Amino acid sequence: MKLMMYIGNDLIEAIPINVADLRIPGYLGKFKRNLKLKYSDLLLQTDQAAEFLVFNPEIKPAGTPIPAAN
Repeated sequence: MKLMMYIGNDLIEAIPINVADLRIPGYLGKFKRNLKLKYSDLLLQTDQAAEFLVFNPEIKPAGTPIPAAN
C-alpha cells in the first residue's frame, strides 16, 4: 500500500505504508506532514494545495472480464 502526494495532476512522491499500522492514530498524518515539509518550497510556488491518495496496487478489480469484440 502506498501514500501518494499530488499537486494538481503531478505525482510528487509515493511512500510505502504498513497496513497494520493504519490503526495507529496519526500514522498517515505523520507522513503527510513530513511530505509537506519536504516539498514546502514547491508548495509555495504553486497556488494548488497538496492532495493525498492511499493506493493498494495488490487489490484486483472484482467481476468477470469483458470479452473483446470481434
